[in-house]
Amino acid sequence: MDLKQVDRRTGLTRASFKAEYLDPRQPVVFTDLMDSWPARKKWSIDHLKANYGHIKVPVYSENYSKPGKHYMEPDKVLPFREYLEMLESGPTRYRLFLFNIFRHAPSMCQDFSIPNIMDGFYSDFPFMFFGGQGSSVALHYDIDLAHVFLNQFHGRKRVVLFSPEESRHLYHHPFTVASYVDINHPDYKAYPALRKVKGFETILEPGETLYMPSGYWHYIEYTDGGYSMSLRANNSYTLRAKGLLNIARLFVVDKGMNRLMGESWRTMKAEIARRRAEAELV
Repeated sequence: MDLKQVDRRTGLTRASFKAEYLDPRQPVVFTDLMDSWPARKKWSIDHLKANYGHIKVPVYSENYSKPGKHYMEPDKVLPFREYLEMLESGPTRYRLFLFNIFRHAPSMCQDFSIPNIMDGFYSDFPFMFFGGQGSSVALHYDIDLAHVFLNQFHGRKRVVLFSPEESRHLYHHPFTVASYVDINHPDYKAYPALRKVKGFETILEPGETLYMPSGYWHYIEYTDGGYSMSLRANNSYTLRAKGLLNIARLFVVDKGMNRLMGESWRTMKAEIARRRAEAELV
């Protein structure tokens, strides 16, 4: 497995972004894309606790992807203030993701603006992600195939990225957006195709924005307890259609088969992934 550092750019124009990163589908870290946002300084933990701590939120652990009847369900629901206090107190395995706090607090939308770095941003789907120090997000790609702009507010994250062309080498489980290989400790004996994988990595600092092109695989570690907000964009009707098909596969086929077969379904997917990866080695 070969990883190189993601480019870091300041003052990137719309034209240069399109030519150097959007069109060739290459990730990049913007060091200044969110500089003008009030949210950059306003959205502290104390501010979130004081104003939105009463909101009930679903939190997840590594049990999220375990097969069975609770597949993709939260571990528990608790007040947002209580969860934020977990982040402050030290390492925790619990994460809060795809959290649309803006439905509960629409005034927060005034604290940021949609970038003009490209067309096709979804104004209705800003999501926040929270994680404790030491927690991680398993390797996956986003189901809707949108371009993602991940804006970091608090704490640092290590992000590892792979292009969609690496899917088979990563042992992609069919009917899902998931891979279960260990990026930090690759087992080349069990997963020999991993030797061919090339990707990117970066440490995302507060105030920075990571552009992840459509369909890119990403693994995320919370170096510190912290949080970010994603903005999504898609200027391609073809990708939007493929994203809808992905959603149907996951929620109809995969969740249904998990309820029916449990661990056997995951074993079947793993075997299909293994055969596809080995075919790439021939």
